Amino acid sequence: MTRRGLLIILSSPSGAGKSTLAHRLMAWDPTLSFSVSATTRKPREGEVDGKDYRFLDEADFKGLVARGEMLEHAHVFGNFYGSPEAPVRDAIEAGHDVLFDIDWQGAEQIKHSALRDHVLSIFVLPPSITELRRRLVDRAKDDPETIAKRMQKSWDEISHWHGYDYVLVNDDLDVTASKLETIVTAERLRQSQQPDLFPFIRALQSEFEEEHS
Repeated sequence: MTRRGLLIILSSPSGAGKSTLAHRLMAWDPTLSFSVSATTRKPREGEVDGKDYRFLDEADFKGLVARGEMLEHAHVFGNFYGSPEAPVRDAIEAGHDVLFDIDWQGAEQIKHSALRDHVLSIFVLPPSITELRRRLVDRAKDDPETIAKRMQKSWDEISHWHGYDYVLVNDDLDVTASKLETIVTAERLRQSQQPDLFPFIRALQSEFEEEHS
């Protein structure tokens, strides 16, 4: 039987391992794809329209929002960012899973969207706040002030854990990645993801009635 795709949301505080887990999941199943966000900011050097982002002017972006054609959107540092619904819907109907690396606010918008029946939401927690800080420091990407801001924001992110379908504590990357694969495998078998299930059941019923008529 065919299946519909999943809209997979991964959220976590910065440093909990969400991006690494997303790439591990895509390596496990190369048919998975990242959702390409739309933005009103200008392309940076090397960025490709339609691959890194879908670059729109503000009027076009606001038009999509006004027509209800954005799954989620936000205004960040003077620019708009969002996820157009049409390509995600097309992928889901074709049986392809789409991965979203977004925060709890974007997740809430998507869970109230027209595609809510196909959402699988997973929140990734660090094993401790001390470990979270260590990971941010060890990345050596941010200065101490930025790390302090990320740590301050982390608890706000963590406080929304209860709004997700699954919560994973990433204390061992290999184990957590394996659990993530198990969750996706199981969720693909949800009734809502199997459009051929009801016709199949009707066929079984007809066969049963023929044998007992």
